[in-house]
Amino acid sequence: MLTLRSAHAQFVAQQATARRRAAREAPLATPTVVTLSTRQLRWVLRALVATALAAFLAPTITHAQAPAAGDVRIRDLTTSEGATPIRLMGYGLVVGLDGTGDRAIGGQTAGQTVQSVVNLLRRFDIEVPPELMRMRNVAAALVTAEISPYLRPGGRFEIHVSSMGDARSLRGGVLYMTPLVAEPGGPAMATAQGSLLVSEGGSAQQMRYAPTIETTARIPQGGLLEQDMPRAAFASSNRLLLREPDIGTASRIAAAINQSIGANSAVVEDPGSVRLALADSADRAVTLTRIRELAVRPERAPRVVIDGRDGTVVAGGDVSVGPAVVSHGAVTLAIGEDAANAAPTTQGPAAVRVAVGSSVQRIASALHAVQTPPQEIAAIFAALREVGAITADVVVR
Repeated sequence: MLTLRSAHAQFVAQQATARRRAAREAPLATPTVVTLSTRQLRWVLRALVATALAAFLAPTITHAQAPAAGDVRIRDLTTSEGATPIRLMGYGLVVGLDGTGDRAIGGQTAGQTVQSVVNLLRRFDIEVPPELMRMRNVAAALVTAEISPYLRPGGRFEIHVSSMGDARSLRGGVLYMTPLVAEPGGPAMATAQGSLLVSEGGSAQQMRYAPTIETTARIPQGGLLEQDMPRAAFASSNRLLLREPDIGTASRIAAAINQSIGANSAVVEDPGSVRLALADSADRAVTLTRIRELAVRPERAPRVVIDGRDGTVVAGGDVSVGPAVVSHGAVTLAIGEDAANAAPTTQGPAAVRVAVGSSVQRIASALHAVQTPPQEIAAIFAALREVGAITADVVVR
């Protein structure tokens, strides 16, 4: 037994000695060298530059965070002094109609359409006797638009086209190039032309009671500004004009400006105007931009908006309705049931009964359930506003 132990110990000692000798005789480790191609080197440099830029711009991105829920930027609540939109108008011809234009016959009806076509052809040295004209594919139209005074020549804008004669529809028509002026007899500031887009209206059931009006249309980006418009210098603006005057909103705007820019930088003049007291410097435009990016919580008046064409009802906030009875045409709306009958109920094809305190959405759904025409829905809500059952403003479009 002792002999075996001695032999094992001797073997272990020899192994340890051999490992120490191998470690002393081994060459030093050679450092690893990584060779990058030109393309790989460029990729690494771009990644390093992008990381550095992201770290540099991080404070700026954090500063431009979105406003809190319910807050609105000042730029969306106000306009700068001198930035009043400019309205343009013109008279033109819609051509290419499929027999739905003005029923114009030379010397009999729709004389302005016939005369307009005669004058148009004369510009191309073409003479046609007016009595030979048949204008079923042409319609006389009034063209209107509203543009910003800061729009430059070459800028495009949307225009609206409305029939002036007895055309049945403008669908499929094209507006011939029409000059637009700021006032009758003034110089042409812009031109308008393009294919007309006519609203498709609501569903088939809604169109049964309110057929789609096809005598008005619009042309997105159909206007082209050709002359420079008179405008005030943006940096010289000293007032912010509220789109919807409200003393509460104006006070909050002034408070936000004074807190961000400095005391006495803004003063409320009236519910529709906030006067600015900014130092004249090269960065005045930058300061105005900074002010426009501030966010405040505006005073929101309750409002109900009704589309008289398709019957769409939109209520801002939780607007409830008080007791009232409205009878309009074949529809009768009674508001005054007890809480046990709070759910809307109908009696007969045109009678609606709901509980006091019902929301506008609930009443609108009940009226739609008995297939009330859109015009009558608008008239009923307007009547509820007049008798005081609704405290919100009712806007019918």
